[in-house]
Parts: sequence; structure tokens; C-alpha cells
Amino acid sequence: MGISALTDPTRAEEIIETPLEFPDNRLLVELCGEFDRNLSQIEHQLGLQIIRRGNQLALIGDGESRARGAVILQELYERLEAGRSLEPGDIDGAIRLGTLEDKAAPRAGDQLEMFQGGHVEIKTRKKIVEPRTAAQKAYVRSLTSNELCFGIGPAGTGKTYLAVAVAVNLFINGHVDRIILCRPAVEAGERLGFLPGTQEEKVDPYMQPLYDALNDFLPSKQVAKLKEEKKIEIAPLAFMRGRTLANAAVVLDEAQNATTMQMKMFLTRLGDGSRMVVTGDRSQVDLPRGVMSGLMEAEKLLKGVDGIAFNYFTSKDVVRHPLVAKIIDAYDVEYAQG
Repeated sequence: MGISALTDPTRAEEIIETPLEFPDNRLLVELCGEFDRNLSQIEHQLGLQIIRRGNQLALIGDGESRARGAVILQELYERLEAGRSLEPGDIDGAIRLGTLEDKAAPRAGDQLEMFQGGHVEIKTRKKIVEPRTAAQKAYVRSLTSNELCFGIGPAGTGKTYLAVAVAVNLFINGHVDRIILCRPAVEAGERLGFLPGTQEEKVDPYMQPLYDALNDFLPSKQVAKLKEEKKIEIAPLAFMRGRTLANAAVVLDEAQNATTMQMKMFLTRLGDGSRMVVTGDRSQVDLPRGVMSGLMEAEKLLKGVDGIAFNYFTSKDVVRHPLVAKIIDAYDVEYAQG
């Protein structure tokens, strides 16, 4: 790697470029992506120009952009050298973080399975999940080093997805004996009794996002078998009453729709050897007017309590379609004014 200066014959100014050399042309092709789409993504987001010359990439732009681009490209290449895949989301994550790898040594309390080798990766049966923003990375660290953790922020920021991934990782590595996923079935209310089917069939539509996340990390046959053995439970929040949840990874999703009493009931289920995660979006409360959100009450009462961590996300952490972040920002501005 080095820096060279060229003279543009059409302009009387100096162009500074940073050339990077990659020894394996096959991996360089993967790094560039089909029709150089990976390079185009990096160029667009960093304000760079990247020119390919044989087994070299030349980065042209200001000093900071070239430095960031060089680090990102080198890290992505090392990822390919290690035999790991490279998806568009990985490119976006590398750009957001500035560097794909977390060079800090694992801290006390970190699950070493997730932090070995200096980078953060959550291994499940079907895929490896990696945080793509600084807030997501801090969230994963928090999930592994606290017995009770809150993830609060808008939709699409990975709050529930990462929580379920960590739960699956803890289960397959023997740190917990079961996984329990639940949400308040607010929309069903008292109408559940009028819906056809068994109790499970009535509430399943409200649990579907949790099934979707779980099926991303475990083969469907294994999910079915573990459900049958009661090692995986997906149920409405109300089903947690009267239980002590020991040696379990427990996730409460859409917690903004839990009442104050429901939230207290849920939090006091925490048993020995368990990890509990509460996720929610304060802007999407579906409770009746005048009913206090249990998530907001818990945030007010429990902030500062030792052993309980609060993690916050913003539209900048949205990892869905880029328009989602813009939609969230537009609504935030409107409600802030109104």
C-alpha cells in the first residue's frame, strides 16, 4: 500500500491516489462484486473514486475518504481470505463501522464464542450474524455481559433479530437450556375467544415475527422438534404469569405494548442462569389512550440499576431498505413539530 501523486493533463492540479494491491485475483473479483457493484457502493457512500488496475485498486479522493476506504477494502478482503461470504449488507456494515473488525480484546463477561478473533460474530446453526452499526455492536456486547438488557429504538434496527440470534447462540453452546420468546398480543385483546382454532392457533399470527427470526437461525425441523420438547417456547406475554424462568434465554418483543403491571410481572420472572432481553419502540404504542406503557415506566424506574443495561437505536441504525430510515426521520420531524 502507498500513496502516489499524478498530474491530470486536463486540470492544473494534483490528484492524490492510494493504491492497494490484492494478491489473489479470484478474491479480488469477489471483493469488487458483480459489475463492480461493491466498489460502486463504497464510492457512493464515501465520496471516492476507485479504479481497478490488474490486481490493484486505486483510491482517489480526499485524505480521510481514502484512509477509510483503504481500511474497509482491506478488511473485506481479509474476510474473503478467511472463507467468509460477502453480501451487500456486509459492505454497508463495514462502511457504517469504518472497519469491519473490532480490534478490542474481549472484555470480562463477553461470551468468547462471539468475540474470538477480534470481530463480533454470532454463530447459529444456519448463518453467522454480525452487527452492522456501532449501536448494534454495543448492543451485542451488552446482551452478553448483562443478565437483563433493554433495546429501545425504531423498527428495522435489529433489536429483536440480534436478541434472538444471541439467544440461539447461547442455547446451542449450552449456556442456557431453553429459549423463550414472547410479545404482548395487544391487537387480539378479548377477541381471542371468538377466533377459530386452538389457543396456539389464535395467537400464532401475533408471534409470526418471532418465528421468522428463529427460522433464520435454526433449521425448521429442529425448531419444530425443540418446540415439541418445550426447549423453545413462543407465547403471548400473558402466558408468563406465575412462572420462574431459570436457565433460559428470554426475549420480550414489542414491549411498548405491555402495561406497567405486565412489565413488572415479566421482569420478576427472571430466574437463576437466565438472560432476559426487552425490546421495543416508544413511537409505536398500541395501548388504549391513558394506559401507561410498561416499557417507558421500566425505563424511568430501572435506569441506573446495576446489572441492567439500556441500549438505544436511531434511524441511523436501520438496516432495512434505506427508505425506511428516511420515513422514520420524516415522522419524527412531524411529531416533534406537532
